[in-house]
Amino acid sequence: MPQPLDTDLFARASIAFDLDGTLIDTAPDLVRALNATIEPDGLSSVPVHELRALVGRGAQALLERAYAQQGRTLSPEAAPELVARFIEIYQADIAADSRLFPNVEATLARLQRAGATLSVCTNKPSGLSDLLIGTFKLTDYFARIVGPDRTTAKKPAADHVFTALGSGYSRAAMVGDSAPDVGAAQAAGVPCIVMSYGYSEAPAGSLGADRLLHDFSDIPGALAEIWRT
Repeated sequence: MPQPLDTDLFARASIAFDLDGTLIDTAPDLVRALNATIEPDGLSSVPVHELRALVGRGAQALLERAYAQQGRTLSPEAAPELVARFIEIYQADIAADSRLFPNVEATLARLQRAGATLSVCTNKPSGLSDLLIGTFKLTDYFARIVGPDRTTAKKPAADHVFTALGSGYSRAAMVGDSAPDVGAAQAAGVPCIVMSYGYSEAPAGSLGADRLLHDFSDIPGALAEIWRT
C-alpha cells in the first residue's frame, strides 16, 4: 500500500499532464483514423509502431508527417478538409482500442487526495480531449482540460503550461512524454517528468527532462524529490 503523501509538499501544488502517450495509449485509435483518412488519397497505411513517433503536435502535423513519410506533401488547400475528416472518424469511436496506461487512475487519485490540483495540457483539440477523458471517467480528477483552443499558444509555448497550471500554486510540474512537453515546461520554468513508454520522435532519455520514469506510479516520489531540492 503506497504511503500517504506529504501534504506540505502537495497541498498547494499544481501538476499538468499531457494526454496522448502519457495518460492514455491512444495510438491504436489514432492510427485507425489516420489510415482511414489518408488511404483514399493513395497513401499506404501507417503501422501503429510508426505512428507513435508522429503524435504530439496536433492533427494537422500528424497528417503532414504521414504524407512526408511517404514522399508526399499535404497542400495547404487540402489540409483543412483532411483534418476535419480525420477528426470526424476519430471522434466517432474515440476509445475503441485505447487504454489507460498502468497505474494512471490510482496515481491521479493519490495526488488528488494529497491536495494537488491536476490539469491536462494537450495539443489534442479540447473537445476531443473532453470526450476521451470522460469516456475513461477521469474528468473529476482535473480542474482544467486545456487543448490548444483554450490557450493563447500551444506546446511547446509556455502559455499552454501556464493556462493549465492556473494560479495560486506554490509548486508546479509538467508530466509528459515528448519534446513539446519538455520544451513547454522549460519555457515556463517548471520541472518536467517524461514517461519512457510514450510517443516521442527522439529517445525519451534524450529530451532533457528533470526525471525519466518508466511507471506512472513513480510520479509522486519523483515530484517530492524534485520539489525538496
